[in-house]
Amino acid sequence: MLGADIVVFLGPSLDAIEAQTHLDAVYEPPAGGGDIIRAVITHAPATIAIIDGVFAQAPGVRHQEILWAMSKGVHVYGAASIGALRAAELAGEGMIGHGMIYRWYRRFPLADDADVAVPMAPVEFGSRRLGEAMIDIRLTLKQAQREGVIGASLRRRLEAVARTLHFRNRSFSSFISAAESHLALTNEIMSLKNWLKTGAISRKKTDAISLLNYLKYRRRIGFETPIHCHFELTEAFAYDMESCNLLDNLLPKVQFL
Repeated sequence: MLGADIVVFLGPSLDAIEAQTHLDAVYEPPAGGGDIIRAVITHAPATIAIIDGVFAQAPGVRHQEILWAMSKGVHVYGAASIGALRAAELAGEGMIGHGMIYRWYRRFPLADDADVAVPMAPVEFGSRRLGEAMIDIRLTLKQAQREGVIGASLRRRLEAVARTLHFRNRSFSSFISAAESHLALTNEIMSLKNWLKTGAISRKKTDAISLLNYLKYRRRIGFETPIHCHFELTEAFAYDMESCNLLDNLLPKVQFL
């Protein structure tokens, strides 16, 4: 499909069917190494939005492929998950970040990348999330404290337990069960379990929807002038793209210095 104006990389943060109700766009699975270049070659988009990407199970989306896309005049936005991370890292080069999670990574550049990571189902099953991101766990526990469901002491202890778990194993049930193994069962914990049925927060989903609505607005009024950032093909990146079978596509588009 050539000529798509917006391509969005999306997965566990927001279901693609729901996403289409906010923004008519081409939706691709979570971005991995080489996928940004493939999107530019296949769809020739004016704008790319990176929300979700692969973590650990395959090579992640490279910074240089984002820079390459921007050097071709493509607007690249990021939010919610790996998109927020890459936008925070490449803000000085012209990638545009959106949402609270992006602002958090800009303010705390040494924050753990895994705070937005979640286990997810294979692409064939919709890349749906199979756990909870640490950022959403923290915000949910803070909200539970604000509403008087738990106290500050228990919130801190539960956060600490959740952080000891690998991101593939993080869920509300897993860290509460782990906490219960060395904490006496309390009324607070029972209240939290009941409250979570309706009170859990998904900031990643909120930020994803916010970006889609913003792009719908920008489509109507016009996008910012794209920043044609400098791109230089390095030997390491060339090897990476060769492993993705993209080097032949990339070479004619690159001016060697």
